[in-house]
Amino acid sequence: MSTAAIAHPVLSVESLLGGKRVLQAKPRTSLDWVAVIRQGISSAAVDALAKTIRVTQSELAVALGIPERTLARRKKEGTLNSEESAKLVRLARVVEQAEEVFEDLNVSLDWLKSPNAALAGATPLSLLDTDIGAESVMDTLGRIEHGVFA
Repeated sequence: MSTAAIAHPVLSVESLLGGKRVLQAKPRTSLDWVAVIRQGISSAAVDALAKTIRVTQSELAVALGIPERTLARRKKEGTLNSEESAKLVRLARVVEQAEEVFEDLNVSLDWLKSPNAALAGATPLSLLDTDIGAESVMDTLGRIEHGVFA
């Protein structure tokens, strides 16, 4: 393990979404996450993730594929529906994987926000509004991790 990883521990999906305080649960397995998503995640997780990845509400809405007005309404209501919750968790999973690969949040965020030749010139963040786009980003991160795109 590198010293960078020790100095700055990898963020978990849970911590990216505001931790136990926001989630009201401590999901340990994928199936635990299914239950959390179905129940609906607190809209406070939107603010927590936006702050951590340093994007505006508008940019986050685009990345999630959720209209900005819907996101604002959900924030007032206090809970995202299951589909919106799944999109938020998907984004957090990608951020978690990027930080694991690059071992630095700033480098990870720069990578997510920069055009990428392996993704046909798109920014990874711009592809996360669809499952296939997110899979492509995760695949690219896997290739980087294994030295295919050094």
